[in-house]
Amino acid sequence: MTVTPERTRAALSGISGILVTPFDTEDRPVPQRLVPIIDRCAKAGVDGLTINGNTGEFYSLSIAEAEKMQAEVPALINGRSLVIAGVGRSVKDAVHLASRAKSDGADAIMIHQPPDPFVAPRGVVEYVKRVADAAGLPVMLYLRNDAIGLPAIEQLCKIPGVAGVKWATPNVMTLAKAIHRVGPGINFVCGLAEPWAPPMTAVGAKGFTSGLINLLPERSVSIRDALARGDYASANETIASIETFEALRSEEQNGTNVSVVKSALTLTGVDVGHARPPAAWPLAPESAKTLHALLAQWGILQAAAAE
Repeated sequence: MTVTPERTRAALSGISGILVTPFDTEDRPVPQRLVPIIDRCAKAGVDGLTINGNTGEFYSLSIAEAEKMQAEVPALINGRSLVIAGVGRSVKDAVHLASRAKSDGADAIMIHQPPDPFVAPRGVVEYVKRVADAAGLPVMLYLRNDAIGLPAIEQLCKIPGVAGVKWATPNVMTLAKAIHRVGPGINFVCGLAEPWAPPMTAVGAKGFTSGLINLLPERSVSIRDALARGDYASANETIASIETFEALRSEEQNGTNVSVVKSALTLTGVDVGHARPPAAWPLAPESAKTLHALLAQWGILQAAAAE
């Protein structure tokens, strides 16, 4: 499928699904194990799929491993969803990954916000300029800390190539101010997944990120469509159905975020392996029991796991 500018804009304002990174028993990434996940996402209608996002354990991967995921996963997606490549870490690492993203088959990049303890707002602007220039692709900014301030956020949105911002802080009123200040042309996306999508949509965001798509993309699509037609009641009803799942992911200071997704996939028969430290692995016994019961309630447990 041809990726037109119109399709890119539409996808970046829909669901940005964040794929897990599968590992084998030798702790090596195995991109091929994503096939059943990608197939289900494509069938459900997930707009974009992100490689090397936080649900993909980007910060636990070596650069060589991130390269492998970026190089091999686009062919598995094969044009069925927009391919977004997550890049970040040092500016040299981010530029390196960004510079090869297009040839690897990515349609856009997502720039992780630098986690350096000594981040200057103007330094972030310079960082994004270099990475965006190296990519030559539409850029989504991943904003997990809005303390850089509205002036810096406005500057970031003026950088050539920047198409949107994944807003991953719970400060909804600051989001509203940013949307008003930046104006049209830049799409702000809820970066805190489905539970935060309704309030962020209400102040002008379009679309949301999702780790749930690895397991139940149909529910994510249902929420997207309900919000698109202004049916907040239906969206909130579906969000309520995943409340226990998302609560499990937030345990241990969010250290079970990926662990719950990977554990759930294994219980449903999709082997994506473990979560690496510093994520919590395996799940605590009580959490594992709750997850098992939830998947049984949803009717998606593999037969062997149900015994």
